[in-house]
Amino acid sequence: MKEFLKRKNIVISAKRYGIDALGAMAQGLFCSLLIGTIIKTLGQQLGMQFFVDVGQFAFDMAGPAMAVAIGYALKADPMVLFSLTGVGWAANKLGGAGGPLAVLFIAIIAAEFGKAVSKETKVDILVTPAVTVLVGVGLSTLIAPPIGAAAKAFGQLIVLTTEFQPFWMGIAVSVLMGIALTLPISSAAICASFGLVGLAGGAAVAGCCAQMVGFAVMSFKENRWGGLVSQGIGTSMLQMPNIVKNPRVWIPPILASAITGPIATCLFKLQMNGEPVSSGMGTCGFVGQIGVWTGWLNPSEKAVEMVNAAAITPTAFDWLGLVLICFVLPAVLSWAFCEVLRKIGWIREGDLTLPQ
Repeated sequence: MKEFLKRKNIVISAKRYGIDALGAMAQGLFCSLLIGTIIKTLGQQLGMQFFVDVGQFAFDMAGPAMAVAIGYALKADPMVLFSLTGVGWAANKLGGAGGPLAVLFIAIIAAEFGKAVSKETKVDILVTPAVTVLVGVGLSTLIAPPIGAAAKAFGQLIVLTTEFQPFWMGIAVSVLMGIALTLPISSAAICASFGLVGLAGGAAVAGCCAQMVGFAVMSFKENRWGGLVSQGIGTSMLQMPNIVKNPRVWIPPILASAITGPIATCLFKLQMNGEPVSSGMGTCGFVGQIGVWTGWLNPSEKAVEMVNAAAITPTAFDWLGLVLICFVLPAVLSWAFCEVLRKIGWIREGDLTLPQ
């Protein structure tokens, strides 16, 4: 069996499923649902029906895009990869509000079954897609609804708890999602899976921005402008090798997120009512900020369903909160905390230098 799995490149591991597949799923979401939402919102605001239609087409392909991305991460053969389109559609559709989580589980199983039979028979063109689709759609029928219901319930618990306890949950959500963003897992996929919108989504945005902007600014001495851009609008995950070497370098952005989270939820009432995937993006390509903006103008279906969101005309106070939470406070707080740790010797020269 071990030889067979090795030959089929079926690797049953936390990294393959919890990091590679999860990260790829987020990319599939970006390339369909997220970009579709942005284009559709632009079209609605500019009165351009063509943009609205294009955005909707991309939005509707979220399930297939996620499933194919997962299959690609699992190194599925072409016939398996193409067969995952129907699997993704079924899992996302039947999973309801928890569709992304259902797609993750079901696409992994369907892809591995498809890989197992791929090129094993003389009628591979029939067997491989048949097995992949039957396993995937069959599982979608059986387990996508309960997975979706469980994900929705958990997401609603987080959202409602944040509404009732904005201070403490603001800290918890901000810190945990910020940490998830820097770890080699996908904070965006987590937010999408559990539908983090409203104040909980706003806290997630705060935490993710604290990590990205925080590391970019506090490491400017070592990495200069290239590091500022690559971390500030790229990913703070670049600092993981340095965190492993000296975990204390993680303290400043974590403390910053513990401060900006409750400021976002209690003072500015910052809500992410765009697509939940944007909650876990921080300043990466400014997707988090664009998500907040689209949520102001055209709340997502998830936001309407979970927090009864409605379109608003953002005020100067709303814009001020967005800028302070996403850029100014993370930069100032992380830099200040880092300087203190440098002075007491917890962070040394070169500890934040990005690997070449």
